[in-house]
Amino acid sequence: MNQKEKQMNQPSTILHLKIYNLIKDKGFVFDLKQSLTTAGITCYTDDDTSFVGYVFILLDNAALKAEGEVLIKNCLRQQSRVIVADAGEKPLSLDSIKSLFEMGVEEVISNQSVPFVASYCVNKLKRWAIVETILEGPLVQKRLIGRSANWLSLLRKVIEISCFSTTSVLIQGESGTGKELIARLIHDLDKRVDKQHYVVLDCSTVVQELSGSEFFGHEKGAFTNAISNRDGAFASANKGTLFLDEIGELPARLQAELLRVTQEGNYKRVGSDFWKQTCFRLICATNKNLAVEVKKGNFREDLYFRLRACEVHLPPLRERKSDIPLLATHFLSEVSPVNTSLKFDHHAMNYLMTKDYTGNVRELRQLVHELSYSYSGGGVITLNNLRKSMWEDEESLPRENNLKEFIRRAICNGVGLKEIKKLVANLAMELAIENTEGNLQKAAIWLGVSDRMVQMYWAERQKYIHNSTSD
Repeated sequence: MNQKEKQMNQPSTILHLKIYNLIKDKGFVFDLKQSLTTAGITCYTDDDTSFVGYVFILLDNAALKAEGEVLIKNCLRQQSRVIVADAGEKPLSLDSIKSLFEMGVEEVISNQSVPFVASYCVNKLKRWAIVETILEGPLVQKRLIGRSANWLSLLRKVIEISCFSTTSVLIQGESGTGKELIARLIHDLDKRVDKQHYVVLDCSTVVQELSGSEFFGHEKGAFTNAISNRDGAFASANKGTLFLDEIGELPARLQAELLRVTQEGNYKRVGSDFWKQTCFRLICATNKNLAVEVKKGNFREDLYFRLRACEVHLPPLRERKSDIPLLATHFLSEVSPVNTSLKFDHHAMNYLMTKDYTGNVRELRQLVHELSYSYSGGGVITLNNLRKSMWEDEESLPRENNLKEFIRRAICNGVGLKEIKKLVANLAMELAIENTEGNLQKAAIWLGVSDRMVQMYWAERQKYIHNSTSD
């Protein structure tokens, strides 16, 4: 039985950590492995690059520049979660640490002592294990579809914010990326024992004249048609969650009032002289860049910093294209929940994968529903009966111009035709493998080449990476 099979057969409660040592000091790693093993962590320290899971990399400045960066990128490409320990006599620079985080490293710690590093790793892995259990559970998997690396990273962050804090959350992203779904998930995962209602208020639909009543509530007779007392959003969300959608549309006066309520927890109903208390978790969402709006003077800076205690940015669909098949299949099941064998043919799926979605996931859902309307049997959705406008919307010229610009620059840099062909072919291989989440057979089908050609490219690439990271 190989290592990967052993790892898969281990009980799920046991945590696994692959340790890479890129420095000369072997004693530290030996002691660390002993401490982690005692704490219930199964450690691997061999050269098996197929390990997928939690990875600990011990390095210094020289190792980072030599082989560390290549190793880290390879681990991240396999969707491993990486902790880096800085073990050099001279600490890593801030720029180096920043570049590690930009690559996707989740933790960078200093090599202070074996007990400290071991304790830190144990606590972090236990936290991650809880997050992974929730991530793979039905509450997340049935609502937020996708397995791309950046989508999973986002969901992990959201789960951690939800379960281990009660702070305000600012959700930013383009229209149709799923901000409302994320807000609801945060509330549902919130661990407050006395958690109450989830209250939604769309700031773009609040009438200016009635905005005070919407937020604060009002007393009977406070204004015309105020025929009874009314609770506003602040009262309704007490001990619960208040989700303010399109927070960027909130008028300046209400921005000041919202800041006061979130800081002090006090407010007055319209027409009342008495203060009331409220305490809620605030979640805000916007498709605007609030930092830019602050600079323009359209949004209060103090409220912006209050809201962004925890900030999440939802990736547009163009940055998670490998999730399109899963999303499309999910949306198809919404239309035809009985016919579970219904699927897209090769051309229809290729169309979905290559289309530009300015409306993101919402637009994909609408398109899948439209495709399903022309379904006439046979168990397969095809491109038949598509609206002509769907084809007219495709802008192939910009993609051609991008390729022309790439080749023009290559020629100007003295790259010959043979090398250009190889570069383009390798890039196509890389993108196809990336879009299929490492499924070489599917990548070959997409490219219209043999499985062997893709396998040979991948084997050569893995060999290069392994040689780059070996001593």
